[in-house]
Amino acid sequence: MKRLITGAMAFTAWLLLLFMGPFPLFWLVITALAGVGIAEYLTIVLPALSRRARVPLLLFGLLPLVGAYSGEAIGVLCGLSLALVALLLHTLSRYASLAQPYEVISRGGFGYLYLGLCSAHLVLLMALPQGRAWLLLLTAVTAASDTAAFYTGSKFGKHKLCPAISPGKTWEGFAGGLAGSLGAALLVRHFFLPGQGLLWICLIVLLLGCLGAAGDLSESVIKRAFGVKDSGSLLPGHGGLLDRIDSLLLTAPVLYYLLYFGTGLCLK
Repeated sequence: MKRLITGAMAFTAWLLLLFMGPFPLFWLVITALAGVGIAEYLTIVLPALSRRARVPLLLFGLLPLVGAYSGEAIGVLCGLSLALVALLLHTLSRYASLAQPYEVISRGGFGYLYLGLCSAHLVLLMALPQGRAWLLLLTAVTAASDTAAFYTGSKFGKHKLCPAISPGKTWEGFAGGLAGSLGAALLVRHFFLPGQGLLWICLIVLLLGCLGAAGDLSESVIKRAFGVKDSGSLLPGHGGLLDRIDSLLLTAPVLYYLLYFGTGLCLK
């Protein structure tokens, strides 16, 4: 019950932000959420660093989000480049006090790619024509996939999807998740994106469904490597924020570039 209540509250807040919040507010909320995700990630992968020592690493990781405010991919790329340069310079300046400087560089740098870069694409999606509708499609597909996969896998799951990483996931659950994603996507298309072709939507759902599962497994790899069950305890019944946005981290960039190349949208 706690899981359902938390999920319903989060989804309601997301819908309000999506359809009633102006772009600056949306950017601010996504940046703040990305900061929480980066903080959780750094706590997992750099446990030896004190909370104070992780603060500058967190701030550097937000630079791609700062660049995303322009609504252009080049801004995100500039932010990411600055983040990596800042990480290197910061590590060099504190080299003597760090037990394993290369771990700070490699694990921090991956975090900037995994969380900073990928989450910045949510802001880029918002800046596109019909961006709010596409973000609704993205979140509907992700939420429906997670829910359908959980219940389908619990009832019919027999064949393990990737037992070495996540023993609870099954191929039956994966198939149920794709079916749930398709149903959610068709509803969003009918009410918010009626001009989009059925085949185009089905292609998007297939790619996003597969990548969403991969995103979930990717976070499981990180947690398993460090012996962590949940990324945090922010969301009752769900764990940390990173546990809930892991699918979006891979699907948001892919949807953005699908729209860019598939519909001929031009970025300035």
